Amino acid sequence: MKRLKIKYLTLIAGIALLSASCSDLLNQEPTTDLGSEQFWKSVNDAESALNGTKSDIRYLFNRDYYLDGMTEYVKVRGNVFSADKANDGRAYTGKYKMDPIGYGGQWAAMYRYCYGGINRINYVLENIERMIANESNPTNIKSLNEIVGEAKLMRALVYFRLIMMWGDVPYIDKRINDNSEVENISRTSITVIKTKIIDDLNDAFSKLPESTNVLGRFAKPAAQALRGKVYLYWACWNHFGWPELDTFTPNEEEAQAAYKAAADDFRHVIDDYGLTLFRNGEPGMPGELGKADVLPNYFDLFMPTANGDPEFVFAFTHGGTNTGQGDQLMRDLAGRDLEYSQCWVSPRFCLADRYQSVETGEFCTPLMAVNPSQPDARTRQNSALNPQSYANRDYRLKSSIMWDYEMCMGMMSKKETGWIPFIYKTWGSTVTIDGVNYITYNTDGTTSGYVFRKFVRNYAGLDRHEGDFNWPVIRLADVYLMYAEADNAINGPQPYAIDLVNKIRHRGNLPVLKSNKTDTPEHFFDAIEQERIVELIAEGHRLFDLRRWRAIERVWCPPGGEGKKLYDTHGAQEDEYFVNQNELSYQRCYIFQIPEDERNKNPNLTQNKPWR
Repeated sequence: MKRLKIKYLTLIAGIALLSASCSDLLNQEPTTDLGSEQFWKSVNDAESALNGTKSDIRYLFNRDYYLDGMTEYVKVRGNVFSADKANDGRAYTGKYKMDPIGYGGQWAAMYRYCYGGINRINYVLENIERMIANESNPTNIKSLNEIVGEAKLMRALVYFRLIMMWGDVPYIDKRINDNSEVENISRTSITVIKTKIIDDLNDAFSKLPESTNVLGRFAKPAAQALRGKVYLYWACWNHFGWPELDTFTPNEEEAQAAYKAAADDFRHVIDDYGLTLFRNGEPGMPGELGKADVLPNYFDLFMPTANGDPEFVFAFTHGGTNTGQGDQLMRDLAGRDLEYSQCWVSPRFCLADRYQSVETGEFCTPLMAVNPSQPDARTRQNSALNPQSYANRDYRLKSSIMWDYEMCMGMMSKKETGWIPFIYKTWGSTVTIDGVNYITYNTDGTTSGYVFRKFVRNYAGLDRHEGDFNWPVIRLADVYLMYAEADNAINGPQPYAIDLVNKIRHRGNLPVLKSNKTDTPEHFFDAIEQERIVELIAEGHRLFDLRRWRAIERVWCPPGGEGKKLYDTHGAQEDEYFVNQNELSYQRCYIFQIPEDERNKNPNLTQNKPWR
């Protein structure tokens, strides 16, 4: 498969990129390469403009693992993003720590950069549609229409993010040339925007090819999968309600129709394009406890090995070495012994208990936090510090996280430095294992007792910010689970949906679901949620799942409750959340604050109810 070469290209002085806001779209330094009179002459020009747009839009999504820090299974201790580079995470700035409470007012940067991206997409669409009107060559028209389809797919994706966070937002579908065009713009109903999103996706679907052999180009399955996801969220908002968005009135009839539309779209994605799970969903070899020379297939799914695999229904590419467009997964998830990475994001202790037994298919006895000073800390049954406590569990556990005495490959100056064992709170110390001396993995950023293995490269040659992994916006596994959820909502547990969930379980080498997990819609939903937790960990889905299901109270506690304490593997309290919190604190999690700086510039922008 050919790799798409993304050019970071600015075409016109002042055209808004990710640095623009809704009410300040043109306030930036011009970085003109070509004026429009020299550009927009060929299909290659249009492709270059599209690729530059993709280069921008991916930075709204490619660090969504930070969003998992606002849920119960991932800890984000903070971050330091560059103030002048979009690819250093500016869309995710606002609050130094991303916690499960108090986050709704911290996302002005994401709001701002979403509109910058939309204005760039609109600019590209305006010029390509003009090219089509003046083009007579059928081959060129077809190519240009495909580019239009990709641009509209991205516009739909960005607007979907906006409404998921803020509900009603301004809708702009044309290039903004002057701030006066938007300085008094008002918010558009989420119902109207949902229709606009679906219209874009319908048009994208009609124009895109069924498949592409160019890595980084989008095809019909991406448009259809995203359309199904929009319908699924629309169904949830209508079924479960969204009282914090007081302009929205839920309707159960609308919910049922949307569940059906979602299931139909997902079913077509699954059945019509010959897509398969990575390595046919086979679990691979489990690997030995305390070693990492062999790892299950799920680990390789999140390496560049999987780039271009059919499982990646919708993904953004990264450039890798010396491109300035590499992913920063290693920098954010790994420790200092891997190219001086910083371990900003790590799994919480409670995550490990979600990985079920490969023998029974049920949850294992909960792990016990144990102080390492206790004589039997490393041998006690079910001790979190006993490596044997992690034996015979879902293969995705070893692929996703590291516990005490698990190994990874050290790397410095783009060269391997040898195997290093992780031992919590034992950083850079000498330890002897099976007669061999090692220096322990320095991961002083973690406070939970675990670090991520998922997404962290196990080979040298790239710096911490030079990754070339394709970030998955939608994977086929997610489509399987979303189909099962939508179909279960209207038909209850059905054999086809149950089989899809079992295929996801199989990649962890788990037995099929027992009958008591599929005998009612409620039980099957629980099984689907369980698979979403372990299959999609650190991919940015959990936050939106909890919000669309209105499950924050279920996970933490009702308003006025005792809250929940979270501990590390040594038994020390790591955090405590939702202690005696009033209802307003929960409402501010379910809907985000329209940025006050935007409202100060534009009095027509109303505020969401919990933030008034």
